[in-house]
Amino acid sequence: MTTKRSRTQAHSRRAFLKTTGRGIAALACARWAGQSLAASAQEKPHPRNIVFILSDDHRYDFMGFMEGAPAFLETPNLDRMARQGAHLAHAFVSTSLCSPSRASILTGQYMHHHRIVDNQRPEPEGTVFFPQYLQEAGYQTAFIGKWHMGHDNDDPRPGFDYWASLKGQGTYFDPTLNINGAHQTFKGYTTDVLTDRALTWLEEERDPDRPFFLYLSFKAVHYPFTPAPRNKGRYADETIQRPETMANTERNYQTQPHWVRERRYSIHGVDHMETGQYDNDPVPSFDDLYRQYCETVFGLDENIGSVLDYLDQAGLRDSTLVMYMGDNGFALGEHGFYDKRDAFEESIRVPMLAYAPGLIAPGTTVTQMVQNIDVAPTLLELAGVQPPDSAAVDGRSFLPLLQGQSVPWRDSILYEYYWEWNFPATPTVFALRTERYKYIFYQGVWDHDGFYDLKTDPHERHNLIRVPIYQEQIATMKKQLFDELERRGGLQIPVRRPLGERLDQRKNRR
Repeated sequence: MTTKRSRTQAHSRRAFLKTTGRGIAALACARWAGQSLAASAQEKPHPRNIVFILSDDHRYDFMGFMEGAPAFLETPNLDRMARQGAHLAHAFVSTSLCSPSRASILTGQYMHHHRIVDNQRPEPEGTVFFPQYLQEAGYQTAFIGKWHMGHDNDDPRPGFDYWASLKGQGTYFDPTLNINGAHQTFKGYTTDVLTDRALTWLEEERDPDRPFFLYLSFKAVHYPFTPAPRNKGRYADETIQRPETMANTERNYQTQPHWVRERRYSIHGVDHMETGQYDNDPVPSFDDLYRQYCETVFGLDENIGSVLDYLDQAGLRDSTLVMYMGDNGFALGEHGFYDKRDAFEESIRVPMLAYAPGLIAPGTTVTQMVQNIDVAPTLLELAGVQPPDSAAVDGRSFLPLLQGQSVPWRDSILYEYYWEWNFPATPTVFALRTERYKYIFYQGVWDHDGFYDLKTDPHERHNLIRVPIYQEQIATMKKQLFDELERRGGLQIPVRRPLGERLDQRKNRR
């Protein structure tokens, strides 16, 4: 099936819905995790509509307005969201891996709580996603794009009135979507196709008399980085500035755990890169991959712009909150890596923006540490929805922060990753990060742990785990980390049967 509109038509779309003229009633601000909105915020009507946009492997600093971003990278629409809305400058994931992070977004729970611990396991029976509560409150809900829980299972999930999902990772071209249980193939670049599906649903298929929640989940910019044909080669002549910690020098690895240096020669290291050493012909060079990553980000930004343009022209801008984030970070050469999973900054930090004219002041910067587990409670509080079991949620609403309010907030974040048999180069990781320090515990590997002063060493080049002056601080953070894991039930690490053994068992059963 060919998409109904070309990209030119999508950008010049004229058949926009006209505003219905209905007023957006002020919604009661539900209490969530002990937090409620201030009276001044309660006097304002809240946007009832929500568009949540999720990308894959988009690192936190690859937006044009960010200091340290490649000078040539263009993201005018993300820049607009930050300029006219809020930039959550210290946003993190609780697990830097696709499926666990997406599950944390949808449940508000840590990985050890929702139990979706890798990219293969399906969500446990009875898992509740926050859009189910929105449905119960009268919202019309839609999911479009990459689900990626349960590997290749693209069946419709609870909480969504409209469903259009890729199977597993999906493809960058000519995707097949499961649309409400029936498969259809669309011609074109997948990021464009998903956006076109979303705009078609907004324009033609939703009920204009009901508030809506749209979850638009892109495959981009996941490896292998693949730009739209129109953008391929856009940055071909640009010079790449490789990160300082990419060099294979004694200085970069002298104090690091041994597995860090060894990983650069694994499937997720720059001296392997799934195809060979990064500077060997005919393998694409590291610089070429870097450019392709940026070109793929540019195409992602174009499509976000299409969504924003639609909301403007349809008269929905002032009654809609648009939130954008990445599902995890991504290293592009740092420490010799190109992947995520670990607890270094490039892996656990993500871009996050919130745009809601009339609710969020233009140019707002949120400096507190927020996580993916906070998305569900934030959007539910915005909608005035209180789920029946708020105690089951680990996150908390950052809506007051978006509105510039001063509220008590966390002073540390928890991170976890469980070793995967199919990607064995990265050990099980538990970490505690404060505004200044980070302690990392590596489970099941004969190695030393990590401790970094992010103020004096933002690139985490110098591991201070053995420096005497820091031993008291390290002991305090280690205790806090394990106290937190024990309190939350996070000390039980699940083990998954290796794939080959599972296949052998199936053969024996035949």
